[in-house]
Amino acid sequence: MKDQTKTIIFIVLFGLPVMLIAYVFGLYFFGCGTNDSCSGIAKPVVTPIPTLIAATMPAPKVGAEAGPLVVKCQVSAVDLIGAWVNAGSPETDAFQFTDLDEKTCTATFKADVQKLFSEANLWYSGAAACTTCHYADVAKATMNMDMSSYAGILAGSQRKDGAPTGNDILGGGDWETSLLYQMVYAPEGQSTIGRQVMPLGRPATVPAEGPIVFAGTPVELSSE
Repeated sequence: MKDQTKTIIFIVLFGLPVMLIAYVFGLYFFGCGTNDSCSGIAKPVVTPIPTLIAATMPAPKVGAEAGPLVVKCQVSAVDLIGAWVNAGSPETDAFQFTDLDEKTCTATFKADVQKLFSEANLWYSGAAACTTCHYADVAKATMNMDMSSYAGILAGSQRKDGAPTGNDILGGGDWETSLLYQMVYAPEGQSTIGRQVMPLGRPATVPAEGPIVFAGTPVELSSE
C-alpha cells in the first residue's frame, strides 16, 4: 500500500510539470507557428547595412541647363515709388531707378511697386497693408481712396459717392510735391505736413524713406 502511494505521489510530482511544459509548448507552437513574433508573419531578412530606397528626386541642373539667377536691386520703398511717379507712373512699361549700390535698375508697377501698397508686414513688422483701409469700394474706404489697383491709385482720394476721379495724390508727376510723398516720407516718424504718417502705426524707428526692399533688376542684366 505504501509503495502504491509513493508511486502515485511520484507520478503526480513528476507528471504535472511535464504536462504543464507540454501545455505551454503546445500553446506557443500552435499559436505562433514557426516565428517568434506570434503575428503569423515571418520577420524580414535583415542585413548589417540598411537597405536604402532609391532616390526619386531629379538631379539638380548645373551649368547651361540651370535657370538664370534672378538678381534683385535694393532700394528704399519711398525712393522706388518716387522713381515710378517721376517716370510718369507707367502701368506696364518699365522705369529706371538707382539702387543703394548706385546701380541703374529697371522695375515695373505690377512686379515691384504695387506690392508696397498691397502686402502686410512690409513697411514694418505688424503693418497692415495700405489696401486694408484704401480699397475698391471707395464710398466706404478711408479718404474715399482705392490703392488696390493701378487705376485706383491714379484716380486719387476724396472720391465721394464713388466718383471716377478725386484729388491727385501723385503730384502730377512731381514726387516730392505729391500728397503720397508727404504721407510716407517720415523723418523721425513724422509726416512733412503735420498729419499722421502712413501706414498707420508706423514707428519712428522705421527710416524716413521707409524699409529697404528688393525690386527690379540691374540694367546690365535685364538687357542681356
